Amino acid sequence: MDVQGTVAAGYEPLRDAFAENFARRGERGAAVAVYRDGHQVAHLWAGTRDVDGDAPWQAGTAQIVRSATKGVAAAVPLLLHQRGLVDLDAPVGTYWPEYKAAGKERTLVRHLLSHRAGVPVLDTPLTPEQALDPAAGADAVAAQAPAWEPGTEHGYHAQTYSWLIGELVRRVTGRGIGDWLAEEVAGPLGLDLWIGLPDAERHRVGRVGEVEAPAAATPGLRVRPKKSVADAYHDPGSLTRRAFGVIDPPVDENDPAYRAAQLPATAGIATARGLARFYASLIGGLDGGRRLFAPATLTLARTEESAGPDRVLISPTRFGLGYMLHGAASPLLAPGSFGHPGRGGSLAFADPESGIAFGYVTNGLQRNITADPRAQALVRAVAGVIGG
Repeated sequence: MDVQGTVAAGYEPLRDAFAENFARRGERGAAVAVYRDGHQVAHLWAGTRDVDGDAPWQAGTAQIVRSATKGVAAAVPLLLHQRGLVDLDAPVGTYWPEYKAAGKERTLVRHLLSHRAGVPVLDTPLTPEQALDPAAGADAVAAQAPAWEPGTEHGYHAQTYSWLIGELVRRVTGRGIGDWLAEEVAGPLGLDLWIGLPDAERHRVGRVGEVEAPAAATPGLRVRPKKSVADAYHDPGSLTRRAFGVIDPPVDENDPAYRAAQLPATAGIATARGLARFYASLIGGLDGGRRLFAPATLTLARTEESAGPDRVLISPTRFGLGYMLHGAASPLLAPGSFGHPGRGGSLAFADPESGIAFGYVTNGLQRNITADPRAQALVRAVAGVIGG
């Protein structure tokens, strides 16, 4: 495989691992970028722009990153808190009065970010048209009775996170979360990432699709609960199936209308470099500039809020405020790392102690929830380079 891009001296093992993903782990088209202490040390890409095509991946090729979007979106309420506009310990109804319904009166803002709100499912799934309508999604989660008492347990809000976080931001700022991100973060920092893809950027985005991983790829680090996520996904009564089936029938992720929607749970579009630069900006001065998260905000992002058995993902998971934390379900670089994977492949995170910020995107979406073998091979390579 002809790998394009550059790595700094000492980071050659990352190039080797990236090439091996194409040779052994079923990669079709992908990119990886790494920053350290705010400066780029690696940016690599290879393969095809489209999972089902032959046009080459370019340096600026972007892809949908599914739930890696959640980590980008989480920065918005945290930055609003940092500016004194959101109280994390206030009831959600303080900002969104309609949310005080069906037993959710005591739901706190921090419960939305830590997957403790109890509304990972909807009694009546949304149609794709309703899902793309911010008002329809917000009305649905506001009316929904929780599956558990908010704050008492946690379970991954795979899709409802879109309307929970999106509507909170809208009520506080008067803007869609993607608009706020573009105007306050991505635009000023020159980041190639979007929650709500502009028409002018559509030409840069490749087609994604589900692909089978070769048998040689399966030993990667993955969730292995007693009852697998796959089994629970197909159990008609399970929260897993219902949480991932909130939109019925499923949306077409290559549909321009879906990509243009401001859905902060699943529909973000990014380059690997855009994701790495975003996380670099959270923890340090990107290219020598200021960092976005004040020390107290950074602590909030990566302090454990939820841990143990996940009502939706079955296996134990760990969350801070809006971010997955390093653990068996989602191995990152080190115990202090925080970020978010996307189902099927993508991964982005930061590790403040080492100064590493990491972004990986792919168009070949494999059948995993977290701990994609390709992403994990790259993380291991980075760990080896920095002595982790």
